[in-house]
Amino acid sequence: MKLHYLMLVIPLLFPSQIFGHELPDLGDVSQATITPRQERQIGLQIMRQIRSDSSYLDDPEIADYLSRLGSRLIAASGSMGSDHSFNFFAMNDSTINAFALPGGFMGFNSGLIIAAQNESELAGVMAHEIAHITQKHLTRMLSGNQYFGMLTSIAALAIAILASRSNPHAGQAALVTAQAGAIQSQLNFTRKHEKEADRVGFNMLVKAGFDPHGMASFFGRMQHASRYHENGVPSYLRTHPITHERIADIQNRTREQGYRQVPDSIEFHLVRAKLRASQGNPIQTVNEFDARLQDRRFLNETAERFGLIHALLRAKRFERADKELHALYRAMQSDPSAASLKDHRLGQPVRVSGDYLQSGAMIETLAARVKLKNGQIDDALNLYRTALQVYPQYRALVYDYADALLKQGQAQAALDFIRSQSQYTHDDVRLYRLEAQCHAALGNAFSQHQAEAEALIHEGKLRAAIEQLQIATRQKHQDFYQLSSVEARLRQVKEILAEEEKNN
Repeated sequence: MKLHYLMLVIPLLFPSQIFGHELPDLGDVSQATITPRQERQIGLQIMRQIRSDSSYLDDPEIADYLSRLGSRLIAASGSMGSDHSFNFFAMNDSTINAFALPGGFMGFNSGLIIAAQNESELAGVMAHEIAHITQKHLTRMLSGNQYFGMLTSIAALAIAILASRSNPHAGQAALVTAQAGAIQSQLNFTRKHEKEADRVGFNMLVKAGFDPHGMASFFGRMQHASRYHENGVPSYLRTHPITHERIADIQNRTREQGYRQVPDSIEFHLVRAKLRASQGNPIQTVNEFDARLQDRRFLNETAERFGLIHALLRAKRFERADKELHALYRAMQSDPSAASLKDHRLGQPVRVSGDYLQSGAMIETLAARVKLKNGQIDDALNLYRTALQVYPQYRALVYDYADALLKQGQAQAALDFIRSQSQYTHDDVRLYRLEAQCHAALGNAFSQHQAEAEALIHEGKLRAAIEQLQIATRQKHQDFYQLSSVEARLRQVKEILAEEEKNN
């Protein structure tokens, strides 16, 4: 049996029910002994395992969309600027699930994003997960006398994750062992905290301006699907038990709010189309997009054509992808949801704001990729430069342009561009990696290892970062100050690692 991260992470770190058991209440929040910093470190340790797995969806466009959606909800909750830190990411997993980890890390399966029939449904699930963090449900799980026992369970959990990659049965055995120490008795822990997350999340959803029906409709559909699911219960219900009472409570709150029609953002449709394009056999996926467009079975034509081009790139049908770009831009002309982009032309992005800004950036990024795949290098680089004038901080454009310059032998130009981006961000792992590649191409080994070390530090891989810094000190360097900077950074990282090992 294939094990998914959600089946591994949630049972031990989240109020949940699995294999007919519920997790114990580890103490009231007033008795919590774990600090926000300790909770964050636990989350980082788990994220190291998740990021190293092929299921982790390292896509800046999808991550940025989830982060913007999350920020809108968090602002409505009043938690912006509090001691909570939130990080949203996606998993390339067709099962319908979402999960919260210690330290404010929140994962959303591609299957759940695709299954959401409108943006308010996705926002409803996200609001529920955010509520688990703001109400300190995970802190309660990790608090009190059971804290160190929970850390032991986390260690066993990491082993289960690693084992499941090569040997599903070994992973299952490790999982059972990890659960054994955590399950004590049948308690109502899950129901209490799930209902609280429903209430807080619902209020968050309404204040953020989404349709309050979104939460009830998604949960109701999941409960209905459980009657027909091949494994008995969809993944989301395994980790978030949904009762008729919970759904009735949400529906009662919804009736009090009255009906409100909330249009989906075009970015929501683009993200879903991109995810659908990444699923299954590439040729079959192209055929499915073609069939829906031919029969006009779609919610948004712009998004459907956007997804088709992504699918064509996967299928290596680059020439047709280039031709389809013009159909995509024509669709935008008549798309009511993209009204602010009505003057949008290939290579001539217009200045817009909000949701339209992000969707325009997604389309320009895709167009440049198509040009690159067709060997139209000058057209692609010009497209990147023009688009970056309008969307200067859009991560996918930034990464793609730097990478394109590198591949065209323009390492110094790529390095200068990356350095210009440092005014916007100081902790971007991918930019550090691109910088390291630039230095390698330019023959600067000292700066190459220095940049790679920074990438590893921000990934939480301190031992590997120390090794890179030590290698850097043995390389040829330009001056005393450059060497001193690396040596100071090396001492600092060693101290951080020693402190972590002491606390653990």
